[in-house]
Amino acid sequence: MKLPKGVERVLASLSEGALFADLYFERTRDLRIVLEGDKIEQLSSGEDAGVGLRRIEEDFHTNYAFSNDFSADTLLALARRLGGREARSVRDLGPKASGQLPVKVPPEEVDLSRKIALVKQAGEVARRLSPEIRQVRVVYQETEKRLAMLDSERRWVEETRRYTLFAVQVVAERDGVLQQGYEPVGGTVGLELFEEDPPEAVARRAAERALLMLSARRAPGGRMPVVLSSSAGGTMIHEAVGHGLEADHAEEGFSVYAGRLGEQVASPLITVIDDPTLPGKRGSYLFDDEGVPAEKVILIENGVLKSFLYDRATALKFGKNPNGHGRRESYRHRPIPRMANTYIAPGPHDPEEIIRSVSRGLLVKKMGGGEVNPVTGDFVFEVTEGYLIEDGEVGEPVMGATLVGNGPEVLRIIDMVGWDLGFGIGTCGKDGQGVPVSDAQPTLRIPEIVVGGEVG
Repeated sequence: MKLPKGVERVLASLSEGALFADLYFERTRDLRIVLEGDKIEQLSSGEDAGVGLRRIEEDFHTNYAFSNDFSADTLLALARRLGGREARSVRDLGPKASGQLPVKVPPEEVDLSRKIALVKQAGEVARRLSPEIRQVRVVYQETEKRLAMLDSERRWVEETRRYTLFAVQVVAERDGVLQQGYEPVGGTVGLELFEEDPPEAVARRAAERALLMLSARRAPGGRMPVVLSSSAGGTMIHEAVGHGLEADHAEEGFSVYAGRLGEQVASPLITVIDDPTLPGKRGSYLFDDEGVPAEKVILIENGVLKSFLYDRATALKFGKNPNGHGRRESYRHRPIPRMANTYIAPGPHDPEEIIRSVSRGLLVKKMGGGEVNPVTGDFVFEVTEGYLIEDGEVGEPVMGATLVGNGPEVLRIIDMVGWDLGFGIGTCGKDGQGVPVSDAQPTLRIPEIVVGGEVG
C-alpha cells in the first residue's frame, strides 16, 4: 500500500509523550450478489479507504480518531487533537514485514457472469427440491482488504486478506407451518471454496434441513443428556466460553474466569484453543489488526486455564505480552481483544460410541442463535436441527428445542469428547463491531443439561 508523504512526521507527533501510538491504513473492495426467489435483487460493488489513529496515554486511556483523507496535514491535525505534540525528532519507518494469505483462485480473476451463474444455480437447486419450498435467498460476497500498520515502536506491517462467503437460506411450508434452513460456507479463500462445497450442495443442505423440520415433532423438555455433534460447529464454545476469555473482560473482572489462571476450570478432557494461523479459515490472518504476528493460543489445557486473548492495550495495562488477538471491524474502530478461530480440541472417543452411550436424550446437529451473559456464562441457545436419541440410536427429528445452562459448568461436566472436529463460520459482534470468525468442536457428551421444549 502506498503511504502518504510525511507519514513519519504524523506518527512522531502522535507518539510524542504517549505510552503507545499507531496508524492503521485500510483499503477495502467488496462485491455482493443477492438472489431472492429466482431474481438477482442486489448486485453491488464498492471500495472504501481510510486511516485510524490511536494514542494510548500513560494512564492507559485510549484516544482514537479516523479519516478518509490520507493527506499528511489532515492526519497531523488529527494527531494533535488526540494529544499529540510537536515531535522532538522524526525517525524513519522501520523495516517492513508483509504478506498475504494464499488463495488458489483469486475472485477478481473470475468473470462476474460466472459468479452470478453460481448464485442462480444454487437458487434453482433449492427451489426444485420440493413444492413445499416457499422462499430461497442466496448470498455471494467477496472482500479484499489491504492493510498497513505503523506504530511508535517502529513496526511496519502490511497484509492483504481475501474473504469469500456463500450462504443459502430456505423457507419451507406445510399446513401453515414454516421452517427455515440456513447453510453458510466461506473463509480466507477464493473461488476454490466451491471445489469442496459446490453451490448446489450448499443449497441442497439448506433446503433439506428446512424440509426435515416440517416433519419434526415438538422437542421434549426437561433435564437430559445431550450430544453436541461436531456438525453443530463451535457456537457454544464461542459464545458461552470464548468471550469470557478475552482479556478486556477477564482482566477487568467482568468474566467468570477472572483471577483463575492456573485453576481447573473444565473437564480434563477439554482443551480450548484459538488459532488464527489455521489455513483458509474465516478468522485467519498473518498479523492481527495491530500488526502483531498471529499466534496459536492455548486458553484451557486439559481443563486448566492457561491464558487469555490480548490486544496491545490490555497487555500494556496488565503487564502481559500481546498474543495476536487485537482485532477491529475497520479503520473506523479501535482494536479490542477478539477471538479468531476458536475450538475445542478433539479427544479420544468414537463419535458413534458417544451416541450409543445415551439411552434417552437429544442429539444436536445444528445450533442457532441465543443469548449469553459473559459475566456469568449463563446461556440459552436455539437448536435448529435436533434428533431424539432412544436406546443409543438416532431417532426422529425434533423442533423447538433450546439448551439452557452455564458455559463453565458445561465444560466441567463434559465426559466424552470425540476424535472428530467440525467448523462453523460467522461474524462475531462485540462493542458495536463485527469481525469474521470460525469456531469448532468435536462431538461432545453433556451428561445432563436443561432442554427447553414440550412439557409432559
